[in-house]
Amino acid sequence: MIMPRGQQLLLPVNPIFIAASLVAALAFNMLPLGRVPWMPDALIVLLAFWGVHQPSRVGMGTAFVLGLCMDVQQSALLGQHALAYAVLLYGTGRIHRRVLWFRPVEQSLPMLGLFFSAHAVHLLVGMLSGGVFPGVTLLLSPLFEALLWPLASWLLLAPQRRSLGNNENRPQ
Repeated sequence: MIMPRGQQLLLPVNPIFIAASLVAALAFNMLPLGRVPWMPDALIVLLAFWGVHQPSRVGMGTAFVLGLCMDVQQSALLGQHALAYAVLLYGTGRIHRRVLWFRPVEQSLPMLGLFFSAHAVHLLVGMLSGGVFPGVTLLLSPLFEALLWPLASWLLLAPQRRSLGNNENRPQ
């Protein structure tokens, strides 16, 4: 694939780093912070990030299993988060090549659509199972997740960036 102009070549990602970041996001989501509808979902942001940047390592199966963990923790309908996360990873698989051509701030707009679709699936399953509509504040959660996208990109790509200094072991 041809690199976009001005984009830095990255080192390969460590699979342990991917797993550790997903487990950390899962643990953060499980903190008893008083879940409100507008609160962003850290796990959905990281799943989307790794789905865009490493689609061969993080797929719908990983998203489904992590979604089941969230369902059990939140006592939600079994499969509600799992289906929403799987839909999100399907969407990232469809657009990951196009999204990578843009800078992280510009990537937030297509990711906003994916975050909205994942939350719409989550809401639809919850409403069909007899749940209560959480209100229009639910629309703020995908917006906050899209705003977190550049920060997540900067943090999660930091270990892969090459140093710009000279290295005596690297050929010139």
